[in-house]
Amino acid sequence: MIPYYNIWMRLGKAFSEKKIFFSLVFALTFHYLCRMKTVRPKKNLGQHFLTDLNIAKAIADTVDACPDIPVLEIGPGMGVLTQFLMQKDRMLKAVEIDAESVEWLNSHYPSLRENIIGDDFLRMDLSRLFDGKPFVLTGNYPYDISSQIFFKMLDNRELIPCCTGMIQREVAWRIASPPGNKSYGILSVMIQAWYDVEYLFTVNENVFNPPPKVKSAVIRMTRNSRESLGCDEALFRRIVKAVFGQRRKMLRVSLRQITGESVVEPAFWQHAYMTRRPEQLSVEEFVELTNIVGAELRRAL
Repeated sequence: MIPYYNIWMRLGKAFSEKKIFFSLVFALTFHYLCRMKTVRPKKNLGQHFLTDLNIAKAIADTVDACPDIPVLEIGPGMGVLTQFLMQKDRMLKAVEIDAESVEWLNSHYPSLRENIIGDDFLRMDLSRLFDGKPFVLTGNYPYDISSQIFFKMLDNRELIPCCTGMIQREVAWRIASPPGNKSYGILSVMIQAWYDVEYLFTVNENVFNPPPKVKSAVIRMTRNSRESLGCDEALFRRIVKAVFGQRRKMLRVSLRQITGESVVEPAFWQHAYMTRRPEQLSVEEFVELTNIVGAELRRAL
């Protein structure tokens, strides 16, 4: 408030009429308060605004693993991450579904105004963002739609060679988990099929407004060298989702959702995979299983 105070005193000397002076005081004060206004976190959008600038900078720096390509930030909120991303010498766009946040960002980051997109990321055509060129995806992702965001990333994996950001810790565990434990599941297999995953660091609850009830984590996913799964990708997805839907059962039970009433050879059910549970199979073994199931389905036609 001190700079404004000095301006007011000078204006008071410049204008003889008190009405003009106090009108200007009111206008300047109102403008200052409007600039200081913050966005109220909305529960229905899963908003938890990060307040720790050191953590925000650390998250922004995760995009440096994929230099020289544009960055798309999801859910910038009040720009705590945006301000550090803007310091990097690369094109930045931000997509925000909350109209109040969009207005705040336009006011506080006028140089980014043309690249602040008021839209729903899950409904966007990503090929139109950077003229079809690859980009890094990052953000403090809304917890309740983070899985949907990553499935959209998978559908656009040729456009997104790198994805970083903050999510619920348990989801990060699932994405980064190797085979053989309870966290390993659908997200683990689907993402690790196409990306190398790094669990970078944990973030505590007390650095958010409002504080979430769970811890968060920052991860980075970088496209691996795989260009093709080497199997029917649609069948691969069906099998992964089906068997993890019954993760406590052996594959010889859960795979019957796929084979149905097909006439399956007895030898098919005697394969070594059939006595294992889904969390025991690696991505490569799921690919092999998909080819085995696919061959049997074609034979039974």
